[in-house]
Amino acid sequence: MYFSTAALLALIPTAFSHGIITTPPSRAIGSAVTSACGSTLVNAIKQDNTSYVEQLTKLATTDKGYKAAACNLYLCKGLQFADNTANVQTWKAGDVVPIKIWLRIPHEGIANVSVVDTKSNVKVGEFLKVWDKGYAPGRSEKDVPLDQKEFSITVPTGLETACSNAGDCVLQWWWLGTAAKQTYESCVDFKIAAPAKKERSFMA
Repeated sequence: MYFSTAALLALIPTAFSHGIITTPPSRAIGSAVTSACGSTLVNAIKQDNTSYVEQLTKLATTDKGYKAAACNLYLCKGLQFADNTANVQTWKAGDVVPIKIWLRIPHEGIANVSVVDTKSNVKVGEFLKVWDKGYAPGRSEKDVPLDQKEFSITVPTGLETACSNAGDCVLQWWWLGTAAKQTYESCVDFKIAAPAKKERSFMA
C-alpha cells in the first residue's frame, strides 16, 4: 500500500527525544538527499531536523523515490556529502574542536562521538567521547548536564591518509535513547590538512 507524504507525516509522533550537532555545522538536506532518499524523508527532516533514524526509515521505505543503495539511513540519517561541501571543516591532529549539541527533548541513554569512514560506515580509531550510561536524562533540555551538550574533542593522529579528502570521513555524534529505542545521528564533514612540507637546508 502506498501512502501520501501528508498522510505519512501525520504519523510522526510529537513527544520523543531529538538532537543534532549545531556547532560545527552538521549535514543538512539538499537536492542530493532528495534524489537518494525521496521527498518523504526530506519533508520529514524539513519539519524536524532532529528526527530519529527508525522513524525516517519507516517513512523513506514507503517512498517510490527511495534508493536504498544511495540512501544509507544509518550513516548521517541518509544526508549526503554533495549537499554539504560548503561546510567541510579542515583540521589537523591535535586540534581541539568545540562541539555543541541541541538536545531538544531528552531521553536517557548512551552516546558517543567518533570518526566514521563514509565508504564502509565503520568507526576509524577509538571513540573520541563516550557516555556508556546516563546520557540526556530528564524531561526537558534544561535537565541535561551542560557537559553532555557542550564539550570538545581532540582530533587524533593517524587520520592523515583515511581522512585526507573531504567526504571520506565524518565526525559523528550518535545517541540511543535506551527506553525509547530511538537512534540519533548527526555528522560533520571534515578533512585532515596535509602536513606542512619541511624545507631542506643545504650547506655550501
